[in-house]
Amino acid sequence: MVGGFEVGAVPYNPDGWGPPDSTASLVASSNLPLNVPFAPFSRSDRLGRIADWTRTMNNPGRPKTASDSVFDFTNDDSFPANADEDMSFRLVDGKPPPRPKFGPKWRFNQQRTQLPQRRDEEVEARKREAEKERARRDRLYNLNRSNVNAPRREAAVFKSSVEIQPEWNMLDQIPFSTFSKLSFSVPEPEDLLLCGGLEFYDRAYDRITPKNERRLERFKNRNFFKVTTTDDPVIRRLANEDKATVFATDAILSSLMCATRSVYSWDIVVQRVGNKLFFDKRDGSQLDLLPVHETSQEPLPEAKDDINSAYSLSVEAAYINQNFSQQVLVRDGSKVAFDEPNPFANEGEEVASVAYRYRRWKLDDDMYLVARCEVQSVMEVNKQRSFLTLNALNEFDPKYSGVDWRQKLETQRGAVLATELKNNANKLAKWTAQALLASADMMKLGYVSRVHPRDHFNHVILAIVGYKPKDFAAQINLNTSNMWGIVKSIVDLCMKLNEGKYVLVKDPSKPQVRIYEVPADAFENDYVEEPLAEEDQVQPPGEDENGVTVNAGTDDAEEKVDAASQA
Repeated sequence: MVGGFEVGAVPYNPDGWGPPDSTASLVASSNLPLNVPFAPFSRSDRLGRIADWTRTMNNPGRPKTASDSVFDFTNDDSFPANADEDMSFRLVDGKPPPRPKFGPKWRFNQQRTQLPQRRDEEVEARKREAEKERARRDRLYNLNRSNVNAPRREAAVFKSSVEIQPEWNMLDQIPFSTFSKLSFSVPEPEDLLLCGGLEFYDRAYDRITPKNERRLERFKNRNFFKVTTTDDPVIRRLANEDKATVFATDAILSSLMCATRSVYSWDIVVQRVGNKLFFDKRDGSQLDLLPVHETSQEPLPEAKDDINSAYSLSVEAAYINQNFSQQVLVRDGSKVAFDEPNPFANEGEEVASVAYRYRRWKLDDDMYLVARCEVQSVMEVNKQRSFLTLNALNEFDPKYSGVDWRQKLETQRGAVLATELKNNANKLAKWTAQALLASADMMKLGYVSRVHPRDHFNHVILAIVGYKPKDFAAQINLNTSNMWGIVKSIVDLCMKLNEGKYVLVKDPSKPQVRIYEVPADAFENDYVEEPLAEEDQVQPPGEDENGVTVNAGTDDAEEKVDAASQA
């Protein structure tokens, strides 16, 4: 075939397999390409016969072995020099192929190759912590759900602050969701009158730490007054002079302003007299006490006589707060006197350091609000007087809050404050609102703890921190415009009512407030000492700092009801 492929001359070897011994002449006479290197055969390349089909495998006298195969050359003498090597050589690899390092389980395989065979201690520790946390959650769950037929904890603890009578007529109920959308701006208030006297703040208490704690003293001879709006002689005088349309106190206004943060029930009496509106509290109202762990998720004991119940803690907190506000003062007899003396004290009577600022805000073109605001101390800063409010947070048992103040106050004060903001959001917001209403320059927060978790008579001051009210309000997300929006909406709603007496009650189980119309003689016959009855407050005797045996429960009750008895 013309133009076909030429294979070339293939040398013939008559003596055996393969090319003949003399290849030089053959290469020269052939048409193969020149200067092509030829790799000679080497036995190290493990080349040989693939199979020996000439072997007789059917010999009956020959025993069969596992190596009987046409591919087995162990007994072949063709390559005697490589017999040892052929003993370890296998053409077929029976091992499984190696697993790839990179794949879905590569990271897990890497950890397994690095970690020892024993179980890691850190992993075991995490498992133990998880088991403890799971057991704690189960314990709390079983505590709340142990008896299905029993009343819920909310029904037992969060009961109404006032007993709703059948003859009361409910006029309206306002959910808290509407309060969060309100906003109202008021101009700067004006001071109408300043009464009482203030002692100076002792700056040495700012250096208190848990390592050099200070014992909380008891002030049995100083009188504290918690007088409601209509019993205030100064407010009555201002009302007769038509200074305003709405009258209240800072404690009542702060309860309205921070209503959305409240969990426990509270009530405010509203009286419409002519064209004037008075916001009052009942005698022995819960507004005189300080709630503890109100917004906490940890349940408090339900038994009222338990020292860690919600009621007992509120009485203890009020007792601590009053004594703290008087201990941190410079008791050298020097006072700052104002326009008028304390309007609730008798002549010659020793009263607590407090000043009442009667201030007026403009709510509308023809509507003004007058409120009595309190400050507890004064301090000289750059030759100017600065008003202070003094309040105390109290620690009763670290297991409820989860933070031990004695260990965390110095190194993690922010974490302690964050925990208190979570557990006492309403109380701290009300203190801030009262400081803003009084235009206080500084609010001092004291950290007071029990000497022992089971001793609710003796306490120590661990630290005192000062904050500017506006800065602290921004820190706890307290909006001033929203606070005044709530007050303005309540005032507008009550101004539409007829003359008479009404009560505003926070629902004990739902985030809402209700307005009831009550008879004119309602709450007139309430006994002043009812919420602090003797059977509830008489405690086992304890010892004061001088070693004198006293009945602390009776002292607490006397201090708490002293305000109403003096009024």
